[in-house]
Amino acid sequence: MSAAPLPEPTNAAAALAAFVAGFDLDRVPAAVKARAKLSILDAFGIGLASTNYPFAHALGAALTEIGGAGDFPVIGSSLRLPQRDAAHLNGTLIHGLDFDDTHGESVVHTSASAVPTMFIAGLANHCSGADALAAYIIAAECASRIGAAARGGFHEKGFHPTGVVGAFGCALAAGFLYDLNAAQLRDAQGIVLSQAGGSLQFLDDGAWTKRNHPGWASVCGQTAAVMAKHGYSGPREPYFGRYGLFPLHTNDGREINADKITAGLGTSWEMSNIAFKPYPACHMTHAFADAARALKAAHGFEPEAIERIVAYVDAREIPVICEPVATKVRPQNSYDAQFSVNYVIAAALVRDRFGLAELEDDALADPAITALCGKTAYLPDPDSAYPDYYSGAIDIHLRDGRCLHHREQMNRGSAENPMADDDIRAKFRDNAGRAITAADAETALHVIENLESERSLDALARVLCQPA
Repeated sequence: MSAAPLPEPTNAAAALAAFVAGFDLDRVPAAVKARAKLSILDAFGIGLASTNYPFAHALGAALTEIGGAGDFPVIGSSLRLPQRDAAHLNGTLIHGLDFDDTHGESVVHTSASAVPTMFIAGLANHCSGADALAAYIIAAECASRIGAAARGGFHEKGFHPTGVVGAFGCALAAGFLYDLNAAQLRDAQGIVLSQAGGSLQFLDDGAWTKRNHPGWASVCGQTAAVMAKHGYSGPREPYFGRYGLFPLHTNDGREINADKITAGLGTSWEMSNIAFKPYPACHMTHAFADAARALKAAHGFEPEAIERIVAYVDAREIPVICEPVATKVRPQNSYDAQFSVNYVIAAALVRDRFGLAELEDDALADPAITALCGKTAYLPDPDSAYPDYYSGAIDIHLRDGRCLHHREQMNRGSAENPMADDDIRAKFRDNAGRAITAADAETALHVIENLESERSLDALARVLCQPA
């Protein structure tokens, strides 16, 4: 796709439209492209691991019943669905284990909607690997910037920004793959405003709905782009209009940093701040897992020696990982556990790790873990770096009178405290191995790391999705 000159934007929607209309992958720094490919790799690996879980089977059955068979592939499956249904299921698979990457300041799981959009819309348009990579970068960059403008404000209002904000990134990425001009891209953003959504109500009972938010964002984004392509008009001020994204989805009086959306657009890359997850749980809990493991490794105590634990949690994170108290102290299912600071700390202390195995029924019923959950309380953390980083600190009070303290100010996996590239590849191999052979996993890794040289996405589809 040819690059076009960037016109002077008049507002955020126009600026983003101009950015996408003039996007040139050759102008993207090599380091940004390399990080993007690691995110794509990570996302596909998690999607493969998710294929063995009930939520994946339930959504696959539902989409097959309502939409029938189609031509588009599903990660780790022989199932073929219509375009939008395939995007929906693929996004749900990537996000379903809460193991996917997160842009810290925006609190958006960027890849969970960006990857199914670049993959499925890329296949629909017979795009090259280079164009698919460009689409991923567009989706991740734009969603990160839009979300960062609210600085946690969507969560405060009860919205899941991965679903709400992700839809805008997907509309712009799909618009790029459908070769929309700047005016059409502006319309696509306006159209998707009426489609974007995602409630945090799942936090009260561990319901499955959060899992499908990014898949639905991909559906909405692709739909909006194609509507705009065919001349359907959208509101011109989707972000800051009277009933735009920020007025409707954040609390009255909430300070919004509008400049975050456009400042340095195309020259500085917000997606470089996307953090990879070392643990399959809400990113807000990760520092606590690392803090707990660090204290145990340093002091060598056994869980039975613990009298009580105090977790210091940012006040804005408390409604997500500390409340309601009953389900945090005694999680009823894996999703409750993934969003419980009590459980993550307890499991990390008892098992010296926190992986997918710690979300199985035997772990949830482990009396040693359950006991520590009940001994864990929380207090507001005045020294938190949230939303720039997911900080966490804990005090462990032992029966011998000692009080042990540890703080993790910058969560592991963030740009300033990164996971090593080889660790991300190892995570992919481990996750992918739950659904495909080691040889196929290595082939997929090679294709993704050389995505710009691929003439199409067919090779990626063949190795990641079982033939029909």
